[in-house]
Amino acid sequence: MCLAVASSCYRLPAKKNLSTTARTSSQNLDLFSLLHQSPNINHLRHLHAHLLRTSNYSNVVLRSKLVLAYSNLNHLFPTSLSVFWYMPHRNIFSWNINIIIGEFSRSGFASISIDDFTLPLVLRACSASREARLGGLVHVLSFKLGFGVSLFVSSALVIMYVETGEISYARKLFDEMPVRDSVLYTGMFGGYVQQGEAVLGLPLFREMMCYGFPLDSVVMVSLVMACGQFGMLKHGKSVHGWCIRRCSCLGLNLGNAVVDMYVKCSKLAYAQRVFDKMPRRDVISWSSLVLGYKLDGDVVVSLKLFEEMLQEGVKPNAVTFLGVLSACAHGGLVDKSWLYFRHMHEYKIVPELKHYASMADCMARAGLLEEAEKFMEEMLVKADEAVMGAVLSGCKVYGNVQVGERVARKLIQLKPGKAGYYVTLAGLYTAAGRFDEAESLRQWMKEKQISKVPGCSSI
Repeated sequence: MCLAVASSCYRLPAKKNLSTTARTSSQNLDLFSLLHQSPNINHLRHLHAHLLRTSNYSNVVLRSKLVLAYSNLNHLFPTSLSVFWYMPHRNIFSWNINIIIGEFSRSGFASISIDDFTLPLVLRACSASREARLGGLVHVLSFKLGFGVSLFVSSALVIMYVETGEISYARKLFDEMPVRDSVLYTGMFGGYVQQGEAVLGLPLFREMMCYGFPLDSVVMVSLVMACGQFGMLKHGKSVHGWCIRRCSCLGLNLGNAVVDMYVKCSKLAYAQRVFDKMPRRDVISWSSLVLGYKLDGDVVVSLKLFEEMLQEGVKPNAVTFLGVLSACAHGGLVDKSWLYFRHMHEYKIVPELKHYASMADCMARAGLLEEAEKFMEEMLVKADEAVMGAVLSGCKVYGNVQVGERVARKLIQLKPGKAGYYVTLAGLYTAAGRFDEAESLRQWMKEKQISKVPGCSSI
């Protein structure tokens, strides 16, 4: 049912051939569906107002659904919680929702017993809010209450630890479980891949195959990402082919993973082809290609894609802006980099050190070293090694000893054991004819036993 049509259901006159009970039940089902599908906070508030004007507000199921709907739209406090506390009657569903939004400890359970369906909801809330400490406390509580042997609770604990980044705890629990299903294997494998440790996750995938667990799109997303991390183009293409044969169409997550895999394997033509055929694309889809073309050195296409993305109405994120700022740096497009940097504030994205480093790099590559140094000093956060290193590299290229000396001294103070900065500063002195200072610096390096680490090949 279309949402706009559904929204008018509670305003339609009741059919005369329906009994009062049947009519009320039908209206409640419609309202429950509307609450479940509510797309934004304004729509939900209209539904809330309708419930307040009618007798439906006394329905504990509808009010519980209203609590959950507010929490799903990130209005946990105070709206969702206030609706809950002013409920005249609460059932186990109401309390489960209240637990989900963080009131687990305050409820006191009100004589309602906790079961092995309640605890997974709590753990899911911990995962969503990245509350690893709270999740650990719930882990202890589950064992004290005797739910440690429950497959539902154990599975939720593993997933919670995976999603909060505590992969070692998740693996310990996983290994101790006597029974493991495909959801657990999928969660552990995906967790390793997300942590960049696909080499530890692949044995779990092989184990899944040996046990005959069915493969779905969620597993394939992790497998495609693993292929991208290893740069295994041949295997990645095989997985892509399997997905085409078994799936009617690539879903959004799987499509994004395939695009990202081809980008990491430097096969942008393949990535573009998959991207063009995707029925739906989000900010991750666009950002992958923007970064891919930037890494390939095609600045024009990278920036063109970014403009197309804005025209499509897709809101860029911090990763997207990092891609376009890096592209501007590679292309020496200082004016455009400033334009995009200001755009970040329009989209309410706070610049991170990586964005500042890209801006400093862009100005340094263009020879605007004094401007880059001033930008570095006026940053809202303290400049790190990457920001100062970008400026120092520009000084080395353009032979600017004055700026280079000031920046190099700051870097040496920050990383006194890193020989590269001493060598760069000595090179600047030599290029400027200040041989005595260069020799003095090299002699000082010998006395302090600071030397460059010899280069090596990973092949």
